Amino acid sequence: MTADAAVTPYKLPVSVLVVIHTPDLQVLMLERADHPGWWQSVTGSQHPGETLRETAAREVMEETGLDVAAYELQDWGYTNVYEIYDCYRHRYAPGTTHNTEHVFGLRLPTALPVRTAPREHTAWRWLPWEQAAHLCFSPSNAEAIRRLARQHGLEARAPVAE
Repeated sequence: MTADAAVTPYKLPVSVLVVIHTPDLQVLMLERADHPGWWQSVTGSQHPGETLRETAAREVMEETGLDVAAYELQDWGYTNVYEIYDCYRHRYAPGTTHNTEHVFGLRLPTALPVRTAPREHTAWRWLPWEQAAHLCFSPSNAEAIRRLARQHGLEARAPVAE
């Protein structure tokens, strides 16, 4: 935590979502420690004074141990505004109900092992993009993964009836 972050008692309602993926669209998924069964990409709130790219780099390092400088970090140029889940509202200033999430992608050459932060995540796995999108608890995260696939000319297949 930076000195500025320690001064601010509440999180800023501005965050990053970083979809970490390989060229063949394997996507890294992390299971939240505070909500077992909730899987996501790297996410995190901006600290005062940080650029969004700095926030993305810090969050990737904190949550995976990966240094973005060694790979391709791209700002995907769009944002999501969503209502903050009730279970997380206490982290924000009173009356704050919505967050603006800036979406990034981090392309790795291959699926690499990662080092998670135990207080944040209990497990990680690499999955094909369709499975990763389906596993996400966050609709904006799932949509970001589907956008990644569309950028590569792929579309989700309809589920097979049983």
